[in-house]
Amino acid sequence: MQVNLHLRFLGVPPLKGEELASLQRQVDGWNVIEEHHITKALKFPDFREALKFVNRVGELAEEQGHHPDIFLAWGKVEITTWTHKINGLTESDFILAAKIDQLYKP
Repeated sequence: MQVNLHLRFLGVPPLKGEELASLQRQVDGWNVIEEHHITKALKFPDFREALKFVNRVGELAEEQGHHPDIFLAWGKVEITTWTHKINGLTESDFILAAKIDQLYKP
């Protein structure tokens, strides 16, 4: 059963400090920006491969009900995510990051 993120995070404060740093250490290459969002840039040999990856991330996002911002360019994809409902980071953002990493095959 898919949990509605809008209900799931009501009253949950954004991650901060050591709890945030601990989760960041578990996702290689993801950068925490101002304790608000995480971002990662990934390289590809060409536009076609980058687009295929973006489509796989899109499918994952739909399955998870958690949608990152995605920037696509020739040979490059940048992904940024945070939990919009609380305007900050939750554990779900790091779970999504780890799942995105599993899709990436340079």
